[in-house]
Amino acid sequence: MQLSLEGIVKTVGPETWLHPMDIAPQAGAVTVLLGATRAGKTTLMRVMAGLDRPSRGSVRVDGADVTGMPVRERNVAMVYQQFINYPSMTVAQNIASPLRLRRAPDIDRRVRELAEKLHIEMFLGRLPAELSGGQQQRVALARALAKGAPLMLLDEPLVNLDYKLREELREELTALFAAGDATVVYATTEPGEALLLGGWTAVLDEGELLQYGPTAEVFHQPASLRVARAFSDPPMNLLPAQRTAAGVQVQQGPLFPLALPEAHAGSATGVLTLGLRASALRAAARPGDVAVPGQVELAEISGSDTFVHVHTAAGPLVAQLTGVHVFELGAPLTLHVDPAQAFVFGADERLLRAPARRQEN
Repeated sequence: MQLSLEGIVKTVGPETWLHPMDIAPQAGAVTVLLGATRAGKTTLMRVMAGLDRPSRGSVRVDGADVTGMPVRERNVAMVYQQFINYPSMTVAQNIASPLRLRRAPDIDRRVRELAEKLHIEMFLGRLPAELSGGQQQRVALARALAKGAPLMLLDEPLVNLDYKLREELREELTALFAAGDATVVYATTEPGEALLLGGWTAVLDEGELLQYGPTAEVFHQPASLRVARAFSDPPMNLLPAQRTAAGVQVQQGPLFPLALPEAHAGSATGVLTLGLRASALRAAARPGDVAVPGQVELAEISGSDTFVHVHTAAGPLVAQLTGVHVFELGAPLTLHVDPAQAFVFGADERLLRAPARRQEN
């Protein structure tokens, strides 16, 4: 199924919730809607589903205009943040409900297969209220999968789960989506979730579609500072800089000997912004690195990584160091970075330079 939105605008009173945009999620693949709260993800999903009608523009499915078609007449499955299940039905009855509506054959077998895929087969006889939050969300996901809809919309389905459950379900969903042929649209605020799900990513901010493309491409080639801010966790380190004869000079900081594309040489005058992902900064030096001395302001351990906040003359920096490290507050610490790992954005905030991607075997 090919879903396409053309010239979509959504206004509510004097406010514009969705600015003019065109987007056609990849058929049979996962498209991630990535953006902060109030970026427009849920509004866009409701337009896709037929729950809301756009103020302007059209929604098409396989070329047919379905803009005014109500959701009950569309073949769409949707999973929300909340654990929405029928409270008086058992888990088995919840999963079977869409199968019974379309009089599908072998309902019991299909219910058990879906329950086994989501590891809830032992709860088939229970009511939703007897399950944990994570188990209830698995039931909601199983019911959505049972519908067999060509379009599946998931609006931050894991946001209300604890960290461990989120990690487990992310991996399971990635495998489930890869094995199916539905067009999946998945909304999240977490860049890491977009990277894990892969597929395609649409970056939204304040109702604007900033960039849409293959997830890895958008991550490695953010078209603007706004995209870079949205698609970095922890946030990308951004430092004011300027172009010099020898390279890009960070204001009040070190020189980065970077060559900008010739096409942008004339426009790369004035104020630039140099971007460094936290993972590009290291505590140990390598040949050719630029050294940035500073003092430790905060060190946080997150999983198997340590996030170190460092005050430097160039500005505050956050480094993501692999492993568990202990730093005393106020202690001197010199960070090191390969200049080739730097992003450069122009005065108009458009991308001028991105690190070269390693060739994948």
